[in-house]
Amino acid sequence: MDKQYIQPTLEEWVMDKCDQWRDHYDTNYRENHEEYYRLWRGIWSSEDSMRQSERSKLISPALQQAVESSVAELEEATFGRGKFFDISDDIADQNKQDVQLIRNQLNEDMQFTQTRRQVAECILNAAVFGTGMGELVIEETKELRPATQPIMDGALQAVGVERKDRFVVKLRPVLPQNFLIDPVATSVQEALGVAIDEFVPLHQVEIDMERGYYKQEDVHIASQDLDLEPDQELQVYPEDKIRLTKYYGLVPRDLFEEAETNLYEEVVNLTDKEETSEYIEACVVIANGGQLLKCDRNPYMMQDRPIVAFPWDIVPGRFWGRGICEKGYNSQKALDTELRARIDALALTIHPMMAIDASRLPRGMKPEVRPGKMLLTNGNPSEILQPFNFGSLDATSFNQAATLQGMVQQATGAIDSAGIAGSINGEGTAAGISMSLGAIIKRHKRTLINFQELFLLPMIKKMAWRYMQFNPELYPVQDFKFVPTSSLGIIAREYEVTQLVQLLQTMSAESPMYPMLIESIIENMNISNREEMVARLKQAMQPNPQQQQIQQAQLQVQMAKEQATAAALQAQAAESNARSKKYAVEMEMDRYNAETNRIKAVSTNLDQGDADEKEFEKRFRAAELLLKEREIVVKEQASRGVTNANTNRNAEDLGSNQQQVRLPEQQVSPVGEEAFGSSPPSPDLS
Repeated sequence: MDKQYIQPTLEEWVMDKCDQWRDHYDTNYRENHEEYYRLWRGIWSSEDSMRQSERSKLISPALQQAVESSVAELEEATFGRGKFFDISDDIADQNKQDVQLIRNQLNEDMQFTQTRRQVAECILNAAVFGTGMGELVIEETKELRPATQPIMDGALQAVGVERKDRFVVKLRPVLPQNFLIDPVATSVQEALGVAIDEFVPLHQVEIDMERGYYKQEDVHIASQDLDLEPDQELQVYPEDKIRLTKYYGLVPRDLFEEAETNLYEEVVNLTDKEETSEYIEACVVIANGGQLLKCDRNPYMMQDRPIVAFPWDIVPGRFWGRGICEKGYNSQKALDTELRARIDALALTIHPMMAIDASRLPRGMKPEVRPGKMLLTNGNPSEILQPFNFGSLDATSFNQAATLQGMVQQATGAIDSAGIAGSINGEGTAAGISMSLGAIIKRHKRTLINFQELFLLPMIKKMAWRYMQFNPELYPVQDFKFVPTSSLGIIAREYEVTQLVQLLQTMSAESPMYPMLIESIIENMNISNREEMVARLKQAMQPNPQQQQIQQAQLQVQMAKEQATAAALQAQAAESNARSKKYAVEMEMDRYNAETNRIKAVSTNLDQGDADEKEFEKRFRAAELLLKEREIVVKEQASRGVTNANTNRNAEDLGSNQQQVRLPEQQVSPVGEEAFGSSPPSPDLS
């Protein structure tokens, strides 16, 4: 006979899923996470020994330093500038004050709930266990403020405390042993559901029942379960607690409707549209694994789950990430084994030991070695007692320990004050230091971007959505775009300041880039009055209106002076050119008149014979042609404004032509010689 199928209740269905997910976590991750926790805390356990003969319990602080250095770098990059997020406004929005008011109000609420400290704890969990998780919790608290109130018609003032109801959204860090997720999912949103399974104080559950958050039930104290405890190294745990399982995810519709009817006895459907999906996004709270305290549809307007999580390093295909402890695990174990072996060997080499002939010792004697101890022997002590040791300790093991410590830093990407030998400290060159720091900063930047996109921005968005939904008086419902204002970590900022200082030394103080570089250096400094210094620097960079007018007037006077000087120089140049042209023309005219007088003198000194008349006509025609040609040349030179050098060169050419047309010396009269002075001889026309 077939067994009749019995439909489970909603709480049974949820707890069955949670038990399956816990089995998957315990099988694959729990032991590793516990060992990572012990290595980070420096707690010794017999399970962590690598040799059976190991006696020392020393744990090297190399992995602790790597975790703290990496977490501090990420916290400095996120919270080092004070405000760790901003809101980008629409370009078309003319009113910029609404965004500023929302940003200031959200910053104030986060400071009130100490969100920074809670985010830092999530970052630490991610570095140790590989994944950081947090739950967004909505609470209504009463804020107490000191205030005064006038009494007796204002004659007196009463001093007291003012109570004000305040709606807040808190972030609660969740440890990996208290977090359950669908094993096939790689993120919170795509999983069937997620659950937080942890112990909570009994009074907290009773207060939530009084406020109406949970159904009134008679809950009992839960039994001990060491796997759920936050600190599993304690010996005694508090007993006044309840195991509370909060499930956020999809549940079967029929089970949910049945549980909702039994829990609230009357359900009002506020939606007109009939839903046909087999699953409903719900929030279920179960106490001690079987008592249903709450069963509601997803109450949030964006239908998101109030869980944020991020892996320190993403492991493809799985939700759980890879943290600092997992990266440096092998190097840390090798380093611990090396140090413990050295200490065990040190105990054998420094403590005195004696080799004794047991057959020649008195009965009941305890052969202990201590100062003032008397050893009784049956015979010669030199034959019975002999000092014994195992040799000296090898110094190579200590050098190996230093090398293994460097391997831990290499695996995790964290550096300490000593730095990686030969690259970060003084042993390295400037190029080597830049290359090493570049690789380290690159790894920190990768983790920072992963943290911002998967944890910080989703957390801020979900907090803003909660405030918009439950406190619309202070938070108007708008689609704001949140952007992180995280910057470089302390190592990257120090490296950038060094580069800026070196660049600052290459330019003078009068350069326009000089104030900008100083502002960048101050921005990267972690000083208390940084904002004030930047404001003063920007104020000093702005021009003074009066000084600017004076400089403009001086510039105009200088330009007018330069223009007048240029005009005077141009006038002098024009006058010099005109004078040179005038001198050239006068020189040519003087030469022309002298040539004319010379020809006239030659013509008057000829005899009156027939032969002489013919000879005179030939000479006259040749002289006339030469004069016409010379007149044309003079006019062309005068019109073009030739220089004195060209005029002298033409005069020399004319003198050479005159030598070719030379007259007989016996026909030249004294009058002609006086007229021409020391002119060259006349040309010979024969």
